[in-house]
Amino acid sequence: MPVRAIYPGTFDPPTNGHIDLIHRGCKLFDHLTVSVLNNRGKDPLFSVSERVEMLEEATRTLGNVSVAMFNGLMVDFARQQEATAVLRGIRAISDYEYEFQMALMNRRLAPDIETVFLQPAGRYSFVSSRMVKEVFSFGGDITGLVPPNVLKRLRNRIAKA
Repeated sequence: MPVRAIYPGTFDPPTNGHIDLIHRGCKLFDHLTVSVLNNRGKDPLFSVSERVEMLEEATRTLGNVSVAMFNGLMVDFARQQEATAVLRGIRAISDYEYEFQMALMNRRLAPDIETVFLQPAGRYSFVSSRMVKEVFSFGGDITGLVPPNVLKRLRNRIAKA
């Protein structure tokens, strides 16, 4: 039976750390759905559809990866996708505490869905979407921290502001 997984997040914007985990995750699972959360509680720089487009562009060459948007509980979306695993990235100990609590809650809600933690490549272990946006907004160079298509969209977004 094929193993399907989801990789949920806000991805605002997608970083090379995200792309690294997607590349590695698609080797572990038969199919990986990158799942963009439509979180009304956050004030994103990019719309959900823009984030989906950026991720589709960055993963186009990966045959077993799809990108989709979701609302609500992640475990409900995982079931809709027939996923039996959730891929989550952990950069540092500070991530672990939050991710561990979320994994335990998800296990309570959906005991049949496992959470799999991966660390990004060392060169991306400090990269977060929030940090990328902040550094970029002050004119810092983020080349190599985001895919080229994302860098182009960031430049266009800031130029219009």
